[in-house]
Amino acid sequence: MPEILPYAVNALLYGALAFYVWRVRWSPAVHAPSPAVPSGTIEHYAVLVPLGLHATLLARALFAPDGLHLGVGNAVSAILWLTVLVYWTGNFFYRLDGLQSMVLPVAALASFLPAVLPSAKPLPNTELFVFKVHLLIAMLSYSFFTIASLHVLLMALLERRLHQGGLPRALQGLPPLLAMEALLFRIIWAGFLLLTATLATGVLYSEELFGRAARFNHKTVFGVLSWIIFAALLAGRHVYGWRGRVAVRWTLTGFLMLVLAYVGSKFVLEVILGRS
Repeated sequence: MPEILPYAVNALLYGALAFYVWRVRWSPAVHAPSPAVPSGTIEHYAVLVPLGLHATLLARALFAPDGLHLGVGNAVSAILWLTVLVYWTGNFFYRLDGLQSMVLPVAALASFLPAVLPSAKPLPNTELFVFKVHLLIAMLSYSFFTIASLHVLLMALLERRLHQGGLPRALQGLPPLLAMEALLFRIIWAGFLLLTATLATGVLYSEELFGRAARFNHKTVFGVLSWIIFAALLAGRHVYGWRGRVAVRWTLTGFLMLVLAYVGSKFVLEVILGRS
């Protein structure tokens, strides 16, 4: 097991920053509506501290002399590192401040996983260029859909409180619901295009390694199911104007299929069954 202290420090940095953001922007003790967090504030740039430490620890856990170690702990940690990076970058262009107090606690947990779930064996065939492209695109796809899922949960909370007849101070600084909904579908579109590229490069990887277009296994089944669900959601949005609870259900269902496609299967194999 790797030294646990640096991972604990990284998780605490994420957690402390999440707590600070909650106290400053979300706490009911704040007596004024929470303004949007502009990209130049200390909260925005402070994320670079745990993000940088996370990158260092992740690189040390992933890249070893014998190959790429991408067990379930490292995989989830890498996905959430990319999620925070995408969130941080996107905050320069869109109002994503409401997500900060949701993304950071999840990143805190994920950054600690390589310490408790280390990868014992390297992945095979990682020297293939098409595999490296496939892996990078897949990780980015996971990251965008992670943000979309957290974003849709925040929207559901906001919509519920609006229907109850009043908006607490903790939610008053968020963008209008329609603006959040438009941003959600931009994120889903980005994730969907990346997921499409993931499946396409997966076919190329399978052909190069196994001589056939795709292997029929749980990863393929759940990956294709996720693609179908998100394609149906985007089509329903375009044709029928789907929004609100429909968008919530379809987004979370598609994300669940995506989790089962890779992370869920690796968790079962490595943690429950004890196989690499």
